[in-house]
Amino acid sequence: MAEAATAEATPLIHGLPDEVVIWEILVRLDPKSLLRCRAVRRARRRATSTRGLLLAHHVRQPSLPILYGYSCVGNDVMSISIIPFNHQLQPVARLGHALVRPEASCDGLLVLSILGTYFAICNPATRQYAPLRMVSEFSILGMYPHRPTGEYRLLMHSSKSVKQASVLYGPCTRPSPENQVGCYVLSLGSGQRPRYIECAEAKELKLSNNSVLFRGCLHWYPVRHGSGSIMIIVFDTTAESFRLMRAPVFPGGCDDLFEMDGMLGMSSSNKAKTIIRIWVLRDYESEDWILKCKTELPVMEIRVPWDSQDHDNFWDVVVVPGDGGLLVLVKYAKSLLLVDMDDKLVATFRRKGICPTQLQLKQSLVPHAFFPSLEGYVVNDWPFI
Repeated sequence: MAEAATAEATPLIHGLPDEVVIWEILVRLDPKSLLRCRAVRRARRRATSTRGLLLAHHVRQPSLPILYGYSCVGNDVMSISIIPFNHQLQPVARLGHALVRPEASCDGLLVLSILGTYFAICNPATRQYAPLRMVSEFSILGMYPHRPTGEYRLLMHSSKSVKQASVLYGPCTRPSPENQVGCYVLSLGSGQRPRYIECAEAKELKLSNNSVLFRGCLHWYPVRHGSGSIMIIVFDTTAESFRLMRAPVFPGGCDDLFEMDGMLGMSSSNKAKTIIRIWVLRDYESEDWILKCKTELPVMEIRVPWDSQDHDNFWDVVVVPGDGGLLVLVKYAKSLLLVDMDDKLVATFRRKGICPTQLQLKQSLVPHAFFPSLEGYVVNDWPFI
């Protein structure tokens, strides 16, 4: 008993109060380092497993742009790497699925599409994974925490007709909201069927790109409203209702939405995607947009290394928050290029099969109650490799 009491009194780090160790040191570690602490001593395992510490640790993690990269043998895709971009291409997880793509992210969680048909949810930091069997007939529009209930929910779109929906939910004698074409909400781990939510712009929303969660609302880039004006679709995640927001008037097309310096931001580009304009919503309530800056890609520096090879002029350009500002990621040929807002080519990463996304990953070790209730749930097992 005396030995046990002595062990309990032993500080986590000799010479420092435990309060300082926990709230000034451990909370600042990256997820892998914090997990390693648990293997050193039982006292550290207890200290690093409290929900309060894990929540504080998650808050301090950087929100990084997500890349995904395919590992191939010949023409066969063998695995996919999930890569939070911080000027390195170091993956946080590898999955043994072929043709996987991140579709949505929230609080360290990722929704993945598999072969464009099936879906799964995972936490790369804790290596938790579960198939989403109830959403195979939907397309994913976004994921969000529903603050009133504490649940994590998926916003989805279904293009199935009443007749087709009977395959999902069983025969129905008359049309009902659950059998309509449009938007649906699914509460993860609830065991309930997806719930229909009316949305007049459902067809346009389905064709939109990734959403950004800002001020408790999901936002999608502009669609052409029935009146001919360009609008942003907004989904209030508390009330779970849709509304429209005015978009800036700009030439060319809109590429990305993002959060920037506590404001909603948007990028627009010319047809060739060589000139990028950055807009910010200066006043959210009055929907007052201003043009913040413009950047021109260093086209020759991007293309010269590939001039002697057979490549077309197409490249994929994604504007993402990073380094306290904005970064432009350009996927061209077999390279990923990083361009800053001063029109300078900052870095070139030569790697085949790597793709940028508009998603962000803020790693989290916080346990989520819904995972064990999902059929097929695994921890630290395949498809993680």
